[in-house]
Amino acid sequence: MGIDTVLLAVGPMDTVRADDLADTVLEIAAPLEATVVIGHAFTAAEYEEFRDNLGFEDRAEDVDPDAVATRRSPVPTLEERLSEAGVETEVQGALGDVATEVVEMARAVDADRLVVGGRRRSPAEKAVLGSVSQEIILAAPCPVTYYRDLDVME
Repeated sequence: MGIDTVLLAVGPMDTVRADDLADTVLEIAAPLEATVVIGHAFTAAEYEEFRDNLGFEDRAEDVDPDAVATRRSPVPTLEERLSEAGVETEVQGALGDVATEVVEMARAVDADRLVVGGRRRSPAEKAVLGSVSQEIILAAPCPVTYYRDLDVME
């Protein structure tokens, strides 16, 4: 089984680790000439919170998630970095429950590998607050590379 498509799932917290995520994806995708799909899933509440900053007037139910993802940080930075390295990229967005939408996106693009970032949390924090990364890892239809950033939100 080769790796033709890598899904890099990102969210707003990934802005601080965009370079590290790009390095991780390039290690996988560049030598194999794989396409990288940069996926950004967001909830309606998140969209409403940042829609004015992105210049959108539409309410969440009326937007094209791909158009929002293309403009939402860290996607433009990642897209530029990967393209400069000669890796073919595509951007996809999704609106809904983040973990569910990322897993569905992985299925839809037929991802051979999924890369997701996360931060260090105690077991108690995960139990109380949940962990989107953990939900994605457990439900992913393909192998997952988890980039754990120890410096974020400690």
